[in-house]
This record gives sequence, structure tokens and C-alpha cells, in this order.
Amino acid sequence: MATVDLTQFHKTFFEESLEGLDAMEAALLALDSGSTDHELVHTIFRAAHSIKGGAATFGFADVAAFTHVAESLLEEVRSERRAVDAGLIDLLLRSVDCLRAMLDRTSQGRPAADAGSEALRAELAHLVEGVAASPAAAAKVQAAPSAGWDIRFVALPHLLQTGNEPLRLFRELQQLGRLEVLRAFVSDAAPADFAALDPGQCYLGWELRLHGAVARADLDAVFEWLDGDCELAIAPLAAAAAEAVAPTPAAVAVPAADAPAPVREVAAAASAGQADGGSIRVGIDKVDALIDMMGELVITQSMLSDIGANFDLSQLERLRDGLAQLERNTRELQDSVMRIRMLPIGSVFNRFPRLVRDLERKLGKQVKLELHGEHTELDKTVLEKIGDPLVHLVRNAIDHGLEMPEQRRAAGKPETGTLTLDAHHEGGNIIVRISDDGAGLNHERIRAKAVERGLVSSGQPLSEDEIAELIFEPGFSTAAQATDLSGRGVGMDVVRRNVRDLGGSVGVRSVAGRGSVFTIALPLTLAIIDGLVTAVGGERYIVPLVSIVESLRLPPDAVRRTAGGGEVFRFRDEYLPIIRLHRAFACADAVTEIGQGIVVVVEDEGQRVGLLVDELLGQQQAVIKSLEKHYQRVQGVSGATIVSDGSVALIVDVGGVVRLGRHSKAA
Repeated sequence: MATVDLTQFHKTFFEESLEGLDAMEAALLALDSGSTDHELVHTIFRAAHSIKGGAATFGFADVAAFTHVAESLLEEVRSERRAVDAGLIDLLLRSVDCLRAMLDRTSQGRPAADAGSEALRAELAHLVEGVAASPAAAAKVQAAPSAGWDIRFVALPHLLQTGNEPLRLFRELQQLGRLEVLRAFVSDAAPADFAALDPGQCYLGWELRLHGAVARADLDAVFEWLDGDCELAIAPLAAAAAEAVAPTPAAVAVPAADAPAPVREVAAAASAGQADGGSIRVGIDKVDALIDMMGELVITQSMLSDIGANFDLSQLERLRDGLAQLERNTRELQDSVMRIRMLPIGSVFNRFPRLVRDLERKLGKQVKLELHGEHTELDKTVLEKIGDPLVHLVRNAIDHGLEMPEQRRAAGKPETGTLTLDAHHEGGNIIVRISDDGAGLNHERIRAKAVERGLVSSGQPLSEDEIAELIFEPGFSTAAQATDLSGRGVGMDVVRRNVRDLGGSVGVRSVAGRGSVFTIALPLTLAIIDGLVTAVGGERYIVPLVSIVESLRLPPDAVRRTAGGGEVFRFRDEYLPIIRLHRAFACADAVTEIGQGIVVVVEDEGQRVGLLVDELLGQQQAVIKSLEKHYQRVQGVSGATIVSDGSVALIVDVGGVVRLGRHSKAA
């Protein structure tokens, strides 16, 4: 009989298990908030049960063992033999965290269990064994015998076709106690003629003996998915009989380490498998739109092929129409493909209810979390990388921003502080705001720290917004003492750097006594941008449209030289520095006279500069290719693309050029 390579299903198992853990956590947090919805308990139990079954199927014994104990505890809750309280929810939330870590280690081919997971499993088991059942519950549930169980299990021929597999059942039994295979035999359903055997059918049966104080309910749970797929007989094993039975060649013990060869092979394959690559679950509406667009593209291609096969000048207008239609179809197809990569930011927001709950208890604060715009979509790559910066900002808001309940009362505020996360589209960007109604930034303290570190001079005039920007300086912190949450001088600069790496920006506005608002602007996608193609000497540079304020020609007398050798010009009641791109990127044969070139005013994080280029060549969508993969990181350049004539154009990193403009001098 051909064997099935189960490793091909590992990736799906890990993804679905993590989704199940997310569902468990959300339901536990809902119970913690006072909900009495019984369906929440069923949701938690079903998630644990599915993870246990999958782990056992793939030979992830440690994960199956841990989840089995957690499932037993949840069964007591589901059957109302155990009440839900804060202590139980804390324990189950810790179990969710532990399972996430175990799945992560398993996906990397490492042992799932460690000292922490084993200690937590023992804590769960102790709680299960020590439960005091009510008289009503005792009448419903048979007490576990002291010795174990005799089991006769005969597979019906179609069992394998239902997705069930005897070795998985044996592995689950091994998690309950010491398992002996007393006898394996061919069932009566097997055909007498060997040639008539169907390799897709199962004709085997087993007589098993399970030693240990195993509850009948736990034993039934192993076989509950096999109703109608097997013949099953279970009888309690008397203690005396158990003591009288000695292992013989016909009664072979099967501990995990000495499992039959097929079990060992499956376990080895499972431990070696890794969840490589990423995946996206795509809505059927997006797939349908993509198929429709492909149909339109095929029609257009057929029309153009017909024109090409019978072309003469009389069909020139028809050719133009066909090419215009091809352009429309290509743009719509591109939009449909990009939509496939777009995922709701709610998948990131969903981690914060748990984080806020834990920080509330740790810091003794009361926090109300409000989430808005969870269905706002952005590119999968951006979504994956924005999680850590958001976590840091949320932790900082609770640790530093929101006051203790007594302090809020003294300030005339409600004892419970409000933390709000909001996401929405704005232009070509996604805007994420993290706001709180806490004490706000201490501007005097920030300024004093900046003077102490030499970032600003003591007499330098600074607005409150400029002072607030100082918190993004590397290593800047005003915390009186370091904590495990923040205040170690590492954080806000990392947040800004990570956001910049995504092509975004982050800023802060704060009002003393009323709170702070951190605003993150992110591109919808990292793959494609709308850009303005410019010429500098013999090179082409693309400036992202979202960063452009205005393009203009300057007369030579509009430019002034500064004491440090730089150049500035007046633009809307402020003086902006000029960056000559031919100097920044060492381009030959470029325009050197201000009056002969064009100045493109760009903005990044509230800072503006003028980029001097030779001329503007037009607007184009650019598919971004990374330089770092094939060359190295270049300051002021975020990537490269192919322009319409087939040549390579570099994409200007506006943030990097703006920062360069703050410190550069004219050559």
C-alpha cells in the first residue's frame, strides 16, 4: 500500500492551529470581560480539540499531549463541572501563549516541549486531577478505574477513506497512559482471495490494553470521530488482572520512544518539516474578479492578433483603440492582482486586547481599548512588518501616557483611561493613529534631557511640536528608571526606523494633561508606486508622487547661499534647502544652473526640500525592485525599476534625501 507523505500538510496545520489559538484567545478575553455566552466556551473547546487531533495525526506528540490536558480542563468547564474565574482564564491564556511557542518550535524542526511547557502542563494536569465534581456531575461521568482499560478496536473497511488512521489513534492513547498491543489480526471483512484486496480499504483489528488512571470520558474522546467507522468494545481492567499480567512476546508495550516503525517514521518526518514561505487566504470575490479580467485580456489579445495578421493603414484607428483597451485591461488586471495581497489590518489589531489586559494587571492601571477601521486593507508585507512598531507604541502609551487611577481622579478624569487605535485610507496611504487621553508628553523634561545630551542648545527656541520630535532621537529616554516595558533608551528611534524602512513616516502631537497622538503613514503596497520620472544628466530618477508638493522653475536670483555653503529658496513663507541630485548621486553632464533646471518640492515627516533636476519626463507606475538583494543599500535610493524605453531608473528615497539635505553643503 502506498504511503502518504504527511509533511505536505504541515504548513496548513500550523496556519489553522494559529488561527484556532487566536480564536481561543479572543473568546477567553470575552469571558474575562464578563460575557456569559456559552458559545464562547464551545469555541475554546473546539479550537483545542482540533489542534490536538491535528498534532496527533502528524506525530507532534508534545503538542498533542499538552493540548489533551488543556482539553480535559475545558471539558470540565463545558460540562459545568468547573466554574470560570479570573484564575482559570489567566491559566488558559498562558496555555495559549505556550502552545504558540510550541508550534513555532515544531515548525522549525525543534523539540516542541521545554521546561516551561512541561511545568505548565503539570499545572494543568494537577488542576484536572484535583477537580471536585458535583453529585450531579458524578452521576453523569463514570469515575476512572485504578487499573486501566481493555480495548477491542476493529476498523471497518472504509475507515481510511474518512481521513481517520489507526496509528494516530494509538498515539493519542499513548498520551493517556502506557499502551500495550496484545494482538493485531485480520478482520472478518477481508476477502478470502488475496488478489481481491483493495489497498484503499482497511481489514485490520487490534486488542489493546491501556494502563493508568484514565477517565472513560478521555478514552471516549479519542474515538469520538469514528462513529460508524469501526467496531469498538471498551471494558475496565480490574486491578488484580492488571497485576497478574506480565509482558510476553504477544503483549508488547508501545511507549513513545519504542513505537512501531511507521509511527517513528511519521514522527521523524513531522519533526523535520518546516513551514516555509507565506500564504494568503483570498476571498472568492477577488478570485472571480481576477478571472473576469483575464477573460477581458484574452478578448483584447485576440482582437490585436487579428489586426496584426491583416494589417493595413485603414485599420490604424482600430489598432489605437485596441492598444488603449489593452492598457485599460492591464491596469485593471494589475489592480486585481494587487488586491489579492491586501489584508485587513484587523489581524494586527486583534493582538492588542490581550496586550492591554496583561499590562493593566501588571501596572495596576485601568484601560479601555477602542479599535476603529479594522477592515482597512493594506499590503501583506507591510502588515507583517508594522506589528512590532504598533506594539511598542501601545506599550508606551499605557506605561508612560496613561496615569494611575488615583492620579486621573485628582486631575478630574475618569479612573479608566482610553486608548484608541484607528486606521483609514488617506490619499495613497494608510493612516494609523494611536491616541490616548493620558498626561501627554512632558515637554520641559524632554527639552532638559535634550540639552543635557547636547541635542539642542539651552537657548535654542523650539516649538512644542519640535520638542516632541526629539523623542525619536537614537537612545533618547526621559524615564527615571529602566523597566521591562520601556525607558531603556531604545525604542522610539527604532519605531521610526522600522516605519521608514516601509516607506512610511511617523509623527507625534501631544497636549499636556490631555494626551498624545502618534500618527503613522504607510504606503498601500511596497510593490508598486506612482512616480514622476525626472532626468538628471543621462540618468532617470523616479520621485514618488505622494511625496511631491509642487514643481517649479526658479530664477537665479531666487536662490540664496547660507553661511555653511548651502542653498535655500523661499517657498510659501518659509526657506527650503535645495538638493542638487546630480551632486547627491554623482551624475555627469547635468544642468548646473538653477534657472535652467526644475525644482521639485518634496516633503517627508513635515520636512520639505527642493530637488533640482534637469527636466520632467512624465508620470509612470513603477514596479519596485530591491537593490539590496542584488547590490547593496544606497543612501537616498529606495529601489530601481524599468521605465517605458527599457532602461533602468532609480527610485528616490525622499526621506533619505531630506535627511541628506539637512546636513549637506554645496560642493
